[in-house]
Amino acid sequence: MQSLEMALLKGRALVGLAVFLLLNLVQVDGRIPTTLEGPFKPVTVDLDKSFRGNAIDLPDTDHRVQKNVVGFEPEQISVSLSSDYDSAWISWITGEFQIGDNIKPLNPKTVKNFLYYGKSNLFLNHKIKGDSLIYNQLYPFEGLQNYTSGIIHHVRLTGLEPNTEYYYRCGDPSIPAMSDIYQFRTMPASGPKNYPSRIAVMGDLGLTYNTTSTVSHLISNQPDLVLLVGDVSYANLYLTNGTGADCYSCSFPDTPIHETYQPRWDYWGRFMQPLVSKVPLMVVEGNHEIEEQVGNRTFAAYSSRFAFPSKESGSLSTFYFSFNAGGIHFIMLGAYIAYNKSADQYKWLKRDLAKVDRKVTPWLVATWHPPWYSTYVAHYREAECMRVEMEEILYKYGVDIVFNGHVHAYERSNRVYNYTLDPCGPVYIAVGDGGNREKMAIKHADEPGNCPDPSTTPDSYMGGFCAYNFTSGPAAGKFCWDRQPDYSAYRESSFGHGILEVKNETHALWTWHRNQDMYNEAGDQIYIVRQPERCPVEPKVSSSVEF
Repeated sequence: MQSLEMALLKGRALVGLAVFLLLNLVQVDGRIPTTLEGPFKPVTVDLDKSFRGNAIDLPDTDHRVQKNVVGFEPEQISVSLSSDYDSAWISWITGEFQIGDNIKPLNPKTVKNFLYYGKSNLFLNHKIKGDSLIYNQLYPFEGLQNYTSGIIHHVRLTGLEPNTEYYYRCGDPSIPAMSDIYQFRTMPASGPKNYPSRIAVMGDLGLTYNTTSTVSHLISNQPDLVLLVGDVSYANLYLTNGTGADCYSCSFPDTPIHETYQPRWDYWGRFMQPLVSKVPLMVVEGNHEIEEQVGNRTFAAYSSRFAFPSKESGSLSTFYFSFNAGGIHFIMLGAYIAYNKSADQYKWLKRDLAKVDRKVTPWLVATWHPPWYSTYVAHYREAECMRVEMEEILYKYGVDIVFNGHVHAYERSNRVYNYTLDPCGPVYIAVGDGGNREKMAIKHADEPGNCPDPSTTPDSYMGGFCAYNFTSGPAAGKFCWDRQPDYSAYRESSFGHGILEVKNETHALWTWHRNQDMYNEAGDQIYIVRQPERCPVEPKVSSSVEF
């Protein structure tokens, strides 16, 4: 049995005790603060230097990233959610990828993709067929190796019951090339009383030894759903010959195009399978998924390898979509596709928010990769133009929590809107500390000598520059503060992950876990409390209304 599977079994045995102790701590001692007590005085935890510089990638010889099936048997099996509890996606890959000068893409039609499922592992009485595809990563330069994937399969299950365990196996029975039997649990039905027990949140994960610690701790906390807020495999820290580096631009300044080593995606999928074949994974793109290739094509691996509830949520893109998990409505936004008010994404966002019924899904959670409210020098103010375009509508519709990655550290904000403390603003949480090879962010822009020149901060991919917003209004003269800003409640440089536990319509427990602690210890913990009577939001409109 693989190590992740063993950790999963161990977690099931221990999590009950851990949760019991935690809840009793809350009930008896009341030591966990709530946002009602805020805004809080900013806190910075000193850097634990013993954990700096340990982000080393798993080699391709590690048994956890090697292929352990034969022929066209399924591998890299994963579950993801559709727009609501009654449907879900199962994805897997069959066949060998190819990398080199003379690659010949596989024909997706040569292998069937059947999924057998049911509520008993002895009676998989439902059968469904899905779609298959391959993708290529091609470079028009001599000496660079091209890549073509194995056959990627996506099957959407429908008519599922809420909060129910389903068993499944996938593959082509005619070869035969079938998987083992796996199981997953559907989300609770959408409603104000129904919530997943634990939602894990992580960002900038990569495939390092720190990643293995993050995922092991996460499994021990037994999540029902996993959110990955961008930057997945870090395949783009490698040349096509498999040579990697902590800093691509530093080590390979003269490459004719930003190469990637696509097999790292396959390694990542194999490593993650013991978790994501059982627990649904929802991913939004980060900058490390751009992966430019011939013809200016980008995001090929990201858009091909994962299944997204785009069509189900009215989106035409893999970069932005929404879904429900019980009484929570999640909005996943794209920071690397047009986000201005005339763009398709903004128009979709406006339609999606207008249809949210807070009587059914009281909690509204938004996610995208680069943070708007971060005090670290790394990527400082980089997403300012996105904030300018989208912050008002998210505030107007009462978004409760925002999760981001990108900055390789942890930071939680006080409730904030337009750089002003606001009891009705969202709580912004950056968890870009999953364990990637680029290491942690440790410098703060408010420390002496660390403030970047505003000209160095534009969104390099979208081409935006909005630092002029600091010349007037609430943020005037505050491009950099001379102390930790009031909106920053807690920050710490450490690898880790977070767990969100929504308790009811108004209270959600957020816990951030550091890798160097026991999995059930809290590095940062707070109850996020909604105040719908104090903070009214835009009412739901009829779905027939056009914008």
